[in-house]
Amino acid sequence: MPRTLKTDWPRVAAELATRVPRAALHPATVKWAHNHDDAAASWGVAFSGGADSLALLLLIWAHWPERRAKLVALHFDHRLRGRASTADAKFCERVCLGLGVRFVTGSWTKSRKGASEAESRTARFAFFQRELGRRRIRALWFGHQQDDIAETLLMRLARGSGSAGLAAPRPVHVMPEGRVHVRPLLALKKQVIIEALTAAGAVWREDASNETADYFRNRIRHEALPHWIAAAEGRDALAGAALSRELIEEDDVALEAWVDALSPVSADGRCLDVKVLKDKPRAVVRRALHRWLAGQRDIGDLSRQGFNTLLAAVEKGSFTRFSLGRGGFAVLRKGVLLFEEKLPVDPPETPLNNLGATN
Repeated sequence: MPRTLKTDWPRVAAELATRVPRAALHPATVKWAHNHDDAAASWGVAFSGGADSLALLLLIWAHWPERRAKLVALHFDHRLRGRASTADAKFCERVCLGLGVRFVTGSWTKSRKGASEAESRTARFAFFQRELGRRRIRALWFGHQQDDIAETLLMRLARGSGSAGLAAPRPVHVMPEGRVHVRPLLALKKQVIIEALTAAGAVWREDASNETADYFRNRIRHEALPHWIAAAEGRDALAGAALSRELIEEDDVALEAWVDALSPVSADGRCLDVKVLKDKPRAVVRRALHRWLAGQRDIGDLSRQGFNTLLAAVEKGSFTRFSLGRGGFAVLRKGVLLFEEKLPVDPPETPLNNLGATN
């Protein structure tokens, strides 16, 4: 385990900041921080103890000194690697102690061997949400970097994501509940971060599970991505993926603005005005339908095939009654799509000879 007790973390942070100046961070994140300069507001930092999250914490500490007293490092122990996981938490705590940063940790009480990547991620984000709400923190900073963009792009292409999915990870992402995810390292390659940390005298934790082929992202990282970069023959494939992500996000924002201007979903979320969507591009209709579905309750999981069937009906605009699971039906009539709840099953009729008689 790294000897963090002997590491002068303020000095390391200052040295790292000279090698990675604020101007090297993603400009959208620097702009966001400038526009949200309320020194009283706290920032949460997702801190695993790995190179990326360590660089993130050190750079925020160095480049935004006015925020130091309001930084909260959030560490989640998945409890999947035994003593190594415990050592990660202790390392993170010592770094925060050296920087004078508040440290909050949580653990996965329902962890199990063989847990999927999605299950682990869900547990971690549940911890983040709980702590952010408890501490009234609106912004959560993540250490995703440029390599993560390429990995995410390849993963989401494999499952057929649209522009909303292919635009991830976004440098500034406003979540549905109003919180903001901020990723300033997206402008930097992993290797650049490693070299800068090493030169600054930093040590960090390595997660051995990241080297296995157990997870899809690991297989992309270690098997597909190196071949893809090599096949680019001198082109900067990682920078190209980052540029594509930026352009996809621009298109995604434009489509969202188009739907906003049409205002097809009623204020209460119950109605979708199909008439205003007539002859609009399918991408616009698709987003409007997604918005309407997101506002309905008890509709169950709609398959991709089911969604496309409903989408085709909305484009056609004729009467439709489409089952949305046990909760009810999507009913399109007179140019308006509504959710119609299923009526409860009527109780069996009481036999006449059991009815009370009156004299």
